[in-house]
Amino acid sequence: MTIIEAIETRRSVRSYDGAGITDAEKRAIESAISDIYNPFGGSFTIKLKSFGNKETYKPSTYGIIRGAQDFFLVGYADDKLSELATGFCFEKIVLKSWQMGLGTCWIAATFKGSDFEKGEYLLTGHSLKIISPVGVPAKKSLIEKISRFAVGSDKRKPFDKMFFYKNFNTPIPENNKYRMALEMLRMAPSSTNSQPWRVLVDNNTVHFYYSEKGSLSILDTGIGICHFYETEKYNGREGKFVTLPNTPVVHERWKYLVTYIGK
Repeated sequence: MTIIEAIETRRSVRSYDGAGITDAEKRAIESAISDIYNPFGGSFTIKLKSFGNKETYKPSTYGIIRGAQDFFLVGYADDKLSELATGFCFEKIVLKSWQMGLGTCWIAATFKGSDFEKGEYLLTGHSLKIISPVGVPAKKSLIEKISRFAVGSDKRKPFDKMFFYKNFNTPIPENNKYRMALEMLRMAPSSTNSQPWRVLVDNNTVHFYYSEKGSLSILDTGIGICHFYETEKYNGREGKFVTLPNTPVVHERWKYLVTYIGK
């Protein structure tokens, strides 16, 4: 499965087959975590932890995770770069897991009073902010279909409502080289399907903005940027990220985050 196929087909999974992941799968995932590319800096922790065979887990008020034995535990420092890097890097692990045939589900909550309340001691220097089960998906249940519908997982904003060319009134030309990468960004998951990312393309540079739609807007934008970057890499155009000292084009609602310089 290519990274493009993974982006296009990956979905959140809340129900699993009840078996834990294999030792070989654990080694592959842990290797991917240790080798992860982070272009933004910041500070975060991603750990894979087996919680054993339990029929259901209740991560706070989010709902029930059924049949999972193994979970990712994620924490990060309380600053913009750390949140951006966490979204970018953990989505790479999520996509890698999907390529291996394993499902995941991003869950961001306080976890107080949940099965994961004592998980913080497993992370060095960071409090637990995100968990995700990981394992072989069970047959899709009615509950999962309802949950997917409730958060709008199958709906995305139109392309021209999020991506612009040189100013925030002009759509991206049909022949622009970044259209494929932007379409893969458009497909990225986000909390409550908020899709907070906005993009301004200016010739070879791509400026990423975000709209403050909640406490996870920067994290969600990092997830989207991961999709963009992985698509560019797949197309042989692996560029670099920089943070400009001044906002390229000021917008009254959208905040500048980072710039990608393509090849």
